[in-house]
Amino acid sequence: MSKTEDIKELYSKYVMKTYAQSLVLVKGKGAKVWDADGKVYLDFLAGISVLNIGHSHPAVVKAIQDQVAKLTHVSNLYYNENQAKLAEKLSQLSLGGKCFFCNSGAEANEAQIKLARLWGHDKGKYGVISMKNSFHGRTLATAAATGQTKIQKGFEPMPEGFSYAEYNDIESVKSMIDDKTVAILVEAIQGEGGIIPATDEFMVGIRTLCDEKELLMLCDEVQCGMARTGDWFAFQSSGVEPDVFSLAKGLGNGYPIGAIVSNQKLADVYQPGKHASTFGGTPLACAAALATIGVIEEEELLDAATRAGDLFKEGLEAFIEKYEHVKEVRGRGLMLGMELDQPAKPLVDAMAEMGLLALATADKVVRFLPPLNVKDGEIEEALDIIDDALAEIHGVAVNQEAVSA
Repeated sequence: MSKTEDIKELYSKYVMKTYAQSLVLVKGKGAKVWDADGKVYLDFLAGISVLNIGHSHPAVVKAIQDQVAKLTHVSNLYYNENQAKLAEKLSQLSLGGKCFFCNSGAEANEAQIKLARLWGHDKGKYGVISMKNSFHGRTLATAAATGQTKIQKGFEPMPEGFSYAEYNDIESVKSMIDDKTVAILVEAIQGEGGIIPATDEFMVGIRTLCDEKELLMLCDEVQCGMARTGDWFAFQSSGVEPDVFSLAKGLGNGYPIGAIVSNQKLADVYQPGKHASTFGGTPLACAAALATIGVIEEEELLDAATRAGDLFKEGLEAFIEKYEHVKEVRGRGLMLGMELDQPAKPLVDAMAEMGLLALATADKVVRFLPPLNVKDGEIEEALDIIDDALAEIHGVAVNQEAVSA
């Protein structure tokens, strides 16, 4: 029995089957990973937008190694320098307020929902409007905030106080507001929903509504944040500022850490005893996050994400004319989706067989989230694999004669 089969058997016996795993990955470097049998893959999923600066970046490896030898955990009953420095950095990069640290995106979204409810409690306000096809996590509250019934099915009754508007339809949002509404929660780009960017008009419209109705604007930046779209945070491209936003995934480049960042209005709403997280913002997690931010700045990865994203998007768009089943390419920076007119999983499986990792989402969309420091040559190699996989799954290019000419 191969090493891969040994590990799969252990999973089958001892790990709850909440995922449908395929490969056994054992090593990563930059934009590449290796499986247990030595096969190399281009990783254009990056842990679902976690490894934004690639696998095993030397700066993050060193920061973790140095910190783990000094101090890993003290609990939030005590100050730790790294948490203060990380909070300062995130505040300076965004809203100028304060941070709360946790461990994951679901926890971060839970924290901003609770913050909004606490802020509105004395006014009798608690309702949160989120968007259809959104995704905010799998705790009971964040699943209730997620506008997808498949995420909620089997866990009813869901926590009350959540309603769902049409994404990119400000009139739909407006129609949902009532005297119990406290906040509007939005992703600047819906990731699980199929890589759908919010229009600038929609984001500005939400900000305007919140100002007019005295509501809070909450942004979920868990997947689209940390420079993935060419801005530090995806909401920044529309020129608006939410009252608070959530982070996780790419913040620690693989080390678990989540956060919310508020403006000054909400900076002191949480007081001791109102919210907590045992492992939130440990010295080790914050060291990883500080190193990650340092790499993004030093390697100028905001500009790199935009430039590489344009190159990759142009290559993907060429398949629209070449293959009849490719219908649209959308996204910003290195958060891109290629929509088909049929389920995307067979194409994703074929790409994996050929050495390229991506993910099917929203049934018909192939989601690409490569590291921000991906090389041009790796993008070209990925495009060649996608081309070959499309040809294998969907047959000869529809405009083959024109392409050959």
